[in-house]
Amino acid sequence: MIYILLFLPVGTAAIAAVLPSNRHRGLLIPVTAVLHSGALAMVWRAPGFMNVTSDWLVLDSLGLAVQWVIEILYLFCAFYALGYLRVRQERSNRVFVVCLLLFLTVATVVTWSRHFGVTWIAIEATTLVTAPLIYFNHNKLSIEATWKYLMVSSVGIALALLGTFFIAYAMREAGIVPSFAFDSVISAAPRMDRTWFRAGFVLLLVGYGTKMGIAPMHTWKPDAYGEAPGIVGTVLAGGVTSLAFLAFVRVYQVMVAAGESPVLGRYLTAIGLFSMAVAGVLMIGQKDFKRMLAYSSVEHMGILMFGLGIGVPALFGMLLHVMMNALTKGVLFLSAGNIRRAYGSKSIDTVSGALRAVPVSASVFIAGFFAVVASPPFGPFRSEFAILSGAIHEGRISSVMLFLLFLLIVFLGMGKTVLSMMLGEPSSNAPPDAYREPLLTVLPPLILVAVVLFLGVALPAPIKDLFRNAALLLEPGL
Repeated sequence: MIYILLFLPVGTAAIAAVLPSNRHRGLLIPVTAVLHSGALAMVWRAPGFMNVTSDWLVLDSLGLAVQWVIEILYLFCAFYALGYLRVRQERSNRVFVVCLLLFLTVATVVTWSRHFGVTWIAIEATTLVTAPLIYFNHNKLSIEATWKYLMVSSVGIALALLGTFFIAYAMREAGIVPSFAFDSVISAAPRMDRTWFRAGFVLLLVGYGTKMGIAPMHTWKPDAYGEAPGIVGTVLAGGVTSLAFLAFVRVYQVMVAAGESPVLGRYLTAIGLFSMAVAGVLMIGQKDFKRMLAYSSVEHMGILMFGLGIGVPALFGMLLHVMMNALTKGVLFLSAGNIRRAYGSKSIDTVSGALRAVPVSASVFIAGFFAVVASPPFGPFRSEFAILSGAIHEGRISSVMLFLLFLLIVFLGMGKTVLSMMLGEPSSNAPPDAYREPLLTVLPPLILVAVVLFLGVALPAPIKDLFRNAALLLEPGL
């Protein structure tokens, strides 16, 4: 089944590359998404699917949880892509479709990887297959955003590679045969040379942190998210960042095995709070609503790092937040793309009265706003509440107070921008009264926001078990 998961998107991407029809090419995306999700479901239901031994690719409970996050988000994006590409018939979608399909293969390699070298290659590949997607609009700003994304991400991933080499050298200095296999590194962690080991960790933190977009390594996000189509912003904010976080969690597992948890926890908590603070400040007075969503992504990567730093009591909530953040970003970016396309602008100086001009997309965007700022009863409230409960359990009251303060700043900053977009009279650039929102572009984010709401009200047992097992893998004592 792993060969189906890996090579099905490659095969359909090859078909898309030679298929002459712009219209028919887009159909390959939802077909591939449905078949791929079905194959993953068969793997999940197969007895003993995690008992396969390999130094390279094994699907453990942590990888499975993140894989399902990617699958669900990709499934909604796939059907949205049909509607989006239909209204963008003026531009060839060959490269767009090929790269979007290849992303699914690359994401699968990241989630299945049990080898730090393979993980690094796959994370770098996510950059290569998503960069052309950012350039889809073929204008000056999009090419600038693409190059910034490539340059900053490549520098970050180069540092991650150097950090990986440092870890191997730490093994060599301790008289251990160097290896990039995950299980070998874990078993050798307590005996590694501490100087090289800690230096390697810092480089890996900066490298994968750049790919995640935590502050201050977030400089590529505002341009990339701002200039990319809404569907691409969804893939970046919900998919690529989640995969980069998974790569860093693998590093976290090595640090825990080495007995570095106490110091590590304090650093990660501080990094998470700093990222939230920077995002909150940059949202104040923000007039570009897509750049605002980029800063929201910076904030939520900080929340994930905060939860990881708290440790055992917050791990379940932290992993659950990976899903809640990804799905909520899908709601926001897909609906924001609709609003941007209707008005021809992403500035609140131009976009006003959206509730009257594009009522469905605007309503979904408002619901997504309340979800992303952790308002009950949406899913992010459940996951962030679980993280804060873990922090309180650990006696981290000052950290909790700072966390809540930064959430308030984010709420106020985002709220002002959202209100400016939604209320008032439609501007002169508003779509005409006869404008109709295409069904395939409004239905996916509408269903997605309903899913986020449902997950906040009732968390089904299979999903709870999925993330509970992933948390157990991180801290066996949980």
